[in-house]
Amino acid sequence: MAKKSLMQMATMMVALTVVLSACGGNNGNNTSAPSNNAGSPENPTEAPKKEVSFTLAYATGDPSTKKAIETTIDAFTAKNPNIKIVNYSETTSASYLDWLKTKDAVGQFPDLVEMRDTKVFVDAGKIVELPEDLKGLFTLLPEYSGKVYNAPITGTAPQGIIYSKKAYADAGVTELPKTYDEFLAIQEKLAATGISPIVVGGKDIFHMGFWTNYFFINEVYAKDVDWNSKRTAKTASFTDAGMVQAVTDYKELFSKYVDKGWLSTADNQTASILVSGKAAQLFSGPWMFGQISEADPSFEFGFYAIPDRSGKVNINALPSLAGWSLSAEGAKDPDKVEAMKSFITFFFEPEQYASYLATVNGIPTTTAEVTYETGEQMKEVLRLVSDSSVNKYLGLANWFGDNAIPPQFRNWYYKLLQELVLTNGDVTEYMKKADAEYDSNVKANQQ
Repeated sequence: MAKKSLMQMATMMVALTVVLSACGGNNGNNTSAPSNNAGSPENPTEAPKKEVSFTLAYATGDPSTKKAIETTIDAFTAKNPNIKIVNYSETTSASYLDWLKTKDAVGQFPDLVEMRDTKVFVDAGKIVELPEDLKGLFTLLPEYSGKVYNAPITGTAPQGIIYSKKAYADAGVTELPKTYDEFLAIQEKLAATGISPIVVGGKDIFHMGFWTNYFFINEVYAKDVDWNSKRTAKTASFTDAGMVQAVTDYKELFSKYVDKGWLSTADNQTASILVSGKAAQLFSGPWMFGQISEADPSFEFGFYAIPDRSGKVNINALPSLAGWSLSAEGAKDPDKVEAMKSFITFFFEPEQYASYLATVNGIPTTTAEVTYETGEQMKEVLRLVSDSSVNKYLGLANWFGDNAIPPQFRNWYYKLLQELVLTNGDVTEYMKKADAEYDSNVKANQQ
C-alpha cells in the first residue's frame, strides 16, 4: 500500500475518534437510527414477516466480545422473531481460520461470517461484496482489489501495557517510560521485587502476535511500510538488520521478563494472573479492560503505549480488512440477504452499537455518532488513536493488497518465535527458516 493511502486512513481515523473521545457516556441519547420502509435493511425492527434463518459465525477467543455479540444477536431476534440465527461459532480465534476452512470443507460455511482473512476467502470465491446500501453506514471501508467485502465491526484497537499500579508503586516506578530502554529498566525494577514482570497468554497462538507486532512496527514497518510486499518479491529478507533487531528484542524480552509459564497460559487466564499480583503487566488491547475489572473491581491499573528506542510512539491502529461478510452461497437466497442486511444494520444502530462498544471497549467505525462511557484506560486508547503525533501502522498479518502475507505463514511464524525462545536459538539462523517457509507459502498459493 502506498504511504499516501496509509496516511489518509490514519487521518480519517483521527477525525473519527476525536468525536468519540469528546462525547459523554449517555448511550441512550442517540436517536439517529435511520428509518425507512418496512422490510428494508435500514429498519430491521420491521423486517419481512416471512420465516427465514441464516447461519452466523464469529471468533470467540475473547470472552467480552463473545458476550457482546451474543447479546446483540439476542436483542435482534427478540425484535425480529421471524428471523432465526443459528450455528454460532464456539471456536477460539487461535484456530479461527482453520475452523472456517473445515466448515467449508464439510459444506457448512456460514451465511454471515466475521471475516479476518478476507483475501483467503475472496480468492476462494466464498464471500461476496458488501451490499451497496450498507456502505453508507461506515466512515471508511478498506478495499481489496478495488472492492469492499467487510462491514468493519470496530476500528483497529492498539495494544499497549496494562499495568498494576500497586506493582509499579512497590517497585518504585514513579514515571512511565519515555523510551524502550526506560521500559526495560522498569522490568528490572519489577523483577527485583520478586514479581513476574509480564504475563503472556502463549497457549493461544493469536496472543503471540501482540508482542511480535510491537517489535515489527518499531524496527521494520516504521522504516518501510511496504516491507511485506518486498519480502514477497524477494527484495527483502527476514535476515535484514531491522527484522533481526526486532526478533532479537523479542527473544530478550521473553527470556528475561516474561512469566516462565507463558507457553501454557491461555489468553483468558491473563486477567486473573494480573489482578492476583502474580504478574505486574500484560501487553494487550482495550478488550481486556472489562475482563480485568470483572475479575477484581477494586484492581487499579493503567494503560500506555510503549515508545521505541528514540522515544517515538508507534501503534497498530490503521483500518484492516475485517468485519461482517456475506457468503457467496448465502447471497444466492434473497430472503437470507435481506435478513443478514437487517442484522448488520441493527448491529450498527447507534444505541445498540454503543452497548456493544462499551462491552468490548471498541472504536466505532460508523458515520453515525456513537457515544459510550469510558474509563481512564480507554480514554488513553482514544487519545493515542486521535493524536496526530502518534504513528499508525498495521501488524504482520493485518496488511492487505500487495502487503498481505501468505495466510498460513502467520501462525507458523508465531510458533517459530516460540521455539526460538525455548531453545535459545540463533536469531539469524531462525530467520533463514522464516525466509524459506515464506517463499514456500507464496509458491504454494500461486499454484
